[in-house]
Amino acid sequence: MITAVVGVVVLALVISVVVVIAKDRGPGPGEVAVAYELAWDRLDFESLYTLSGLELRDGLDRRGFVTAKRGAYAQQHDLGGLVERVGVDQVANSRDAAVAITDVELHDGAVVHNRVEMARRNGRWQVVAYRLEPSAEDAPRTDG
Repeated sequence: MITAVVGVVVLALVISVVVVIAKDRGPGPGEVAVAYELAWDRLDFESLYTLSGLELRDGLDRRGFVTAKRGAYAQQHDLGGLVERVGVDQVANSRDAAVAITDVELHDGAVVHNRVEMARRNGRWQVVAYRLEPSAEDAPRTDG
């Protein structure tokens, strides 16, 4: 009798865990955008590969991507470790597409904004495009 009760309890727990895992949608687009920015700052190419969609993987598998990026940045260590803080200014998303504008504060006091475009694939957000978002200060001057 006790064995049957324990079996039912264990089965109920297993079903509960499966339901919770199935309903977990993972990190949202804002969190993915911040993680992507921080991975670039750390020159963490393994994480960049994971966070990137096919569009940003240069047609390479994980090993090829990481090897190529490490080679390209081998003499560029000064491009990493520049970020003081990363935040998200705006996020707009639909069911399977999102855009986040990040606010990246650098150690030297400069602030840059990047546009991080994402698509939801296989239940998780992947970065499919990434570019500098021009600020009002970058706009051409029209005063004569």
